[in-house]
Amino acid sequence: MFAGHFGLAAAVKSKSPELPLWTLIVATQLLDVLFVPLYVSGIETLEIVDQGGYGHAIIHADYTHSLLVALVLSLVAGWYALKKWNKRNGIVIGAMVFSHWILDLLVHRVDLPILPGNLGDLPLLGFSLWKYPAISIMLEVLLIALGIVLYFRSVIARARMNTSSNHKNSLNKAYTAGIVFGGLLILSLITDILGLG
Repeated sequence: MFAGHFGLAAAVKSKSPELPLWTLIVATQLLDVLFVPLYVSGIETLEIVDQGGYGHAIIHADYTHSLLVALVLSLVAGWYALKKWNKRNGIVIGAMVFSHWILDLLVHRVDLPILPGNLGDLPLLGFSLWKYPAISIMLEVLLIALGIVLYFRSVIARARMNTSSNHKNSLNKAYTAGIVFGGLLILSLITDILGLG
């Protein structure tokens, strides 16, 4: 679901142009960014249930992907963004961090804990759309398409508002940025589908 997270970041960038795109991308991937060192250290693990391909693993991210940790990280990131930018952007960043957990809830097999470390052995969550690759891929395609269209339209609109003598150059850069980022989103979808992401 990496591509879907990136697509959502691109869509939100179109409505929050003052926030750097990289910030929105990191916000949507913060849970996975924190997962990497815990995975490398063996604290969190992956269990392969299907060989290769899309959504082939149960992810034992009992700390980084627990509902409580996702909420706390969302609040901390939102508070930091509020201090750096303003209240609206704090809410946007906090929501972007939590959006990761929501999107994972849709596609993950039943492997998302409520409390860190699955404290209290509560039921695990996940709607398991990865068991139905066509449906989960379509969800991701929709997020990518939305992100590409909204991002492309917003960078072109901002370039058209440029009234300086460099208007044509600004418009060319906007087209290039839109096309390149759209291509990267599509590439991320392909790597997700092939099980490389």
